[in-house]
Amino acid sequence: MIDLTENNSTYQLDNIDFRILKLLQKNSDITTKELAVKVNLSTTPVFERVKKLEKRGYIKKYVAVLDAEKLEKGLTVFCNITLKEHTREIGNRFVKDILSLKEVVACYNVSGDYDFLMKVLVKDMKHYQDFVLNHLGSIKNIGSAHSTFVMGEIKNTYEVPI
Repeated sequence: MIDLTENNSTYQLDNIDFRILKLLQKNSDITTKELAVKVNLSTTPVFERVKKLEKRGYIKKYVAVLDAEKLEKGLTVFCNITLKEHTREIGNRFVKDILSLKEVVACYNVSGDYDFLMKVLVKDMKHYQDFVLNHLGSIKNIGSAHSTFVMGEIKNTYEVPI
């Protein structure tokens, strides 16, 4: 059980909450009725639990997971970025610029040899070259960019292990 203090009140996630979260992250289209059957409760308490989980931020949003290959975005590239300088202004500007690039589907500020790790989806190598030259290359203060190309996907999940 996880105890959380929120607005001077404690809320505890119990086994049913965890089961609901596991079921929802496997299939967010599951109906309240189906959820209720799987967790052995009636629909009203399950509906109320889901609303509490949403309100408290355990459930951020519901999405459809699309097939990148079918949408001609089948090349996945991980790009490590190092900035030339490290100031708040430069970092904030870099983040703002990256947020505007639709090809960048994930970006992490990391420790180690690089400052950022980006996941980029494009159609093919030609489109990645265009992305690097015309989009990434226009961002000021990038010292270096090192690309790793995905040859095959072994595991890709959006599930949080609970």
